[in-house]
Amino acid sequence: MQNSPQDCSMERANTSLARTKSEQLAETVEAAFKSPMNNDGVSEGGSGGTLSGKSSKRLTTAASPGRTTSGGNKNTHIRKSRSAQMKFELDDVNSGAALSRASSASLGFSFSFTGFNMPPDEIADSMPFSDDDIPEDLEAGMRKQKFQTEPSLPIYLKFRDVTYKVIIKGMTSTEEKDILNGISGSVDPGEVLALMGPSGSGKTTLLNLLGGRLNQPTVGGSITYNDGPYSKFLKSRIGFVTQDDILFPHLTVKETLTYAALLRLPKTLTKQQKQKRAMDVIYELGLERCQDTVIGGSFVRGVSGGERKRVCIGNEIIINPSILFLDEPTSGLDSTTALKTVQLLQDMAEGGKTVVTTIHQPSSRLFHKFDKLILLGKGSLLYFGKSSEAMLYFSSIGCNPLIAMNPAEFLLDLANGNINDVSVPSELDDKVQIVNSDAGKRNGKPSPAVVHEYLVEAYETRVAVKEKKKLMVPIPLDEEVKAKVSSLKRQWGASWWQQYTILFCRGIKERRHDYFSWLRITQVLSTAIILGLLWWNSDTNSLKGLQDQAGLLFFIAVFWGFFPVFTAIFTFPQERAMLSKERAADMYRLSAYFLARTTSDLPLDLVLPVLFLLVVYFMAGLRMSAAPFFLTMLTVFLSIIAAQGLGLAIGATLMDLKRATTLASVTVMTFMLAGGYFVKRVPVFVSWIRYLSFNYHTYKLLLKVQYKHMTPVLNGMRIDSGLTEVSALVAMVFGYRLLAYISLRRMKLCAQ
Repeated sequence: MQNSPQDCSMERANTSLARTKSEQLAETVEAAFKSPMNNDGVSEGGSGGTLSGKSSKRLTTAASPGRTTSGGNKNTHIRKSRSAQMKFELDDVNSGAALSRASSASLGFSFSFTGFNMPPDEIADSMPFSDDDIPEDLEAGMRKQKFQTEPSLPIYLKFRDVTYKVIIKGMTSTEEKDILNGISGSVDPGEVLALMGPSGSGKTTLLNLLGGRLNQPTVGGSITYNDGPYSKFLKSRIGFVTQDDILFPHLTVKETLTYAALLRLPKTLTKQQKQKRAMDVIYELGLERCQDTVIGGSFVRGVSGGERKRVCIGNEIIINPSILFLDEPTSGLDSTTALKTVQLLQDMAEGGKTVVTTIHQPSSRLFHKFDKLILLGKGSLLYFGKSSEAMLYFSSIGCNPLIAMNPAEFLLDLANGNINDVSVPSELDDKVQIVNSDAGKRNGKPSPAVVHEYLVEAYETRVAVKEKKKLMVPIPLDEEVKAKVSSLKRQWGASWWQQYTILFCRGIKERRHDYFSWLRITQVLSTAIILGLLWWNSDTNSLKGLQDQAGLLFFIAVFWGFFPVFTAIFTFPQERAMLSKERAADMYRLSAYFLARTTSDLPLDLVLPVLFLLVVYFMAGLRMSAAPFFLTMLTVFLSIIAAQGLGLAIGATLMDLKRATTLASVTVMTFMLAGGYFVKRVPVFVSWIRYLSFNYHTYKLLLKVQYKHMTPVLNGMRIDSGLTEVSALVAMVFGYRLLAYISLRRMKLCAQ
């Protein structure tokens, strides 16, 4: 006897009497969203890709209460689901088969719900699904390759009674503010843990603590990785995607991921293998269409926001991390792009990774893709457990939505203490009436503070003890695997020299646009032309003519001392976020970065001075011979490198552009006044300042190069061999840079 589709749906409803209404509604909506068909009659997943290996995993997850990790069982299940679905559409399923295969028939019910009927010829032409199918990236408009990663070290993350406080220093007293209050939970390989809560609830702080990004004495509780503490070894096994997209704006997508691969992947891989891994990530993330487009920034047009977020994720998954942390990866993305991003995280978890992410306000489809959920409110734990059981838990404590709504919105409303459209628990209502109806109620509802207190107390009394007992169960790993996590030895992806060369090339590619901008070239050439016109063919046959020409030399010394200082000041403050991010991931040694950063500027810094001197030197009529010309150029080069070192030292020491600019202005002004041109007789108690001034030593060297053969004294300055001035400038070159390096080493975020 055959049943009609209506009879089957009624039988399905009868088997679900034990479930709550919210669960039934969520399943119905989810089934409706997963029902669209492509032209070949193959059911597609929620993300819009063809039903390949990833899509089959998603269908298996939707149809059964747990994830299937075995490929053979998964394909068998899908084939059964599809077979049941086809029979259902043809009215060939009897009631007994429908009841025995409730999860399979649910897929058929979704098609009946949307009014879709599968043609018989397509049923006959149907083929079983395969995990070898290649997914299609609809956004890129082309087929992408399957990203293959070798098995990673499994990491079980547990945290118990985690607390965190910040010390607020006032004018007369200090105050401690609690950010986190006793947060406990765990996440295993193959799971995605979502941290939810309103703004200011402590999501990002908890994520930073779990990722090892905060290590301060105000942190309490225990955080273990495979039952061991955090170690330096974990830096190479952890991927951390920050909320802000920290990328170099002038590098292309391909260059960004290639440099990350060269620096982070193990030494055992060749350069070609690392470059291939970068391309695999590009295809996996659907970035092949924009791989040659610059990242862009505030004033540089580049890739879209969704593509930029995927590049950030690619920077971390390129190392095949064991555990991946993400801070609001879907913020600012449209619903489709956000769904694809979360689906990528789910696929990574199914590959044996541990994924922890903060999420602000997910859609209902995103919410159902998380395995575990932590709900925070004002730094306290309101719920920890399976995301699929969250609604059941809050229903058990008397909090039910009075209208159909997104589960995430319902949970965020509770975390904020907002119980509009939510049933008020009798315990809470009685408690408010007993305490004080006037102070405790607002418009007939409990106040947010009272709701928060009730939710925290309910979790502590009903769930917390049981969950903490689960944390005491040892993880199923050998001691040898656990010992790897506790290793204190760092794993660098490249040797020191390789790190230096890679960072050197990256620095030149990133900053060549700034150095050769038309604004800077126009600034230098216009200044050179004006100087050449003012000192056009200056007379050197008279003392007055020599004094006038000495003024030109002093201006050259001041200009090429002032210009590099204020360019170098911005170096480390502007790159502080990038430096902190990359050093936290152990991408390179600080010494390699510092040397590459300072030396990569030299070829770019020395191009404009050459153009400047070619214009000024011959227009002003300075000594027309090769030796004085090249000695003048070398003197200017030495002055530029010394002045650049001062700018680096000031910027690295203060790490604040306003304070650094103020200090540099006062310093450069002092050096200029003490340079020996404006004041001939400096008082003894401040005469030592001139010996610290690179302007003074540069000016004396330029006088020596031009007039040593003409006069021993000019403008009150004795023209000697110049060895003292050269030694002083060389000492400044290395001394200022050493001070800058020490300042960077003392930074808390960059300390090794």
